[in-house]
Amino acid sequence: MMAGKGADAEERKPVLELRQVNTHYGLVAVLRDVDMAIYPGEMVCLLGGNASGKSTTLKTILGYVTPSSGEVVFDGEVISGKSTTEIVRRGVSMVPENRRLFGDMTVEENLLLGAYTRTDKAAVEQDRQMVLDTFPVVGERLKQKAGTLSGGQQQMVAMGRALMANPKVLLMDEPSMGLAPILVDQVFEIIKTIRSLGRTVFVVEQNANMALSIADRGYVIQTGRVVLADTAANLLANPMMREAYLGEL
Repeated sequence: MMAGKGADAEERKPVLELRQVNTHYGLVAVLRDVDMAIYPGEMVCLLGGNASGKSTTLKTILGYVTPSSGEVVFDGEVISGKSTTEIVRRGVSMVPENRRLFGDMTVEENLLLGAYTRTDKAAVEQDRQMVLDTFPVVGERLKQKAGTLSGGQQQMVAMGRALMANPKVLLMDEPSMGLAPILVDQVFEIIKTIRSLGRTVFVVEQNANMALSIADRGYVIQTGRVVLADTAANLLANPMMREAYLGEL
């Protein structure tokens, strides 16, 4: 299942792993024996249709739900069962679906919320400056209420807020959802910019073609099981992928 990691990845240790993870909502099994590994500096995408288990995978990583069995391992330590705040403190941050900014708060206030677990003020200011350098348009709107921004601008703020946590792994939940096609292109350019900063990124996305065009590797999940795992290039060329997913996702 782990085809395509390459020799370099074999020599490194994953920064984030799911090991035989099963997650239930009540009696309903949502994730079934899920194995995934994400290595430092990689961009990995998780693809699948509605109700496939994509969002539950993120919720399980972040501690919103606890696996029924199996483990989530971050930086070599088991984090399943820990609180979301503790997981964020350890270095996992997320850009949520539909951005979820606080619309009545300013852009700057939204950004600073991303650093709420941090006490290293000088480093927080450095990261704030890095975000403004990465997204100049955000710097131009620091005093503006976040709810008045365009969808693309809100996505930049949401990504900037997540970066303010100085994460070792940045999770993104459906970054293209609800955006016009021209803004989808813009958002994936933003993701490529974040990747160029050397960040490790795990993207959950329905737009398979777009996600695979910028990812190193990808997983495909279907009814809670990982059914494909390979390099992005191999997935794009995979006949099963093309027939079953690339036309639909």
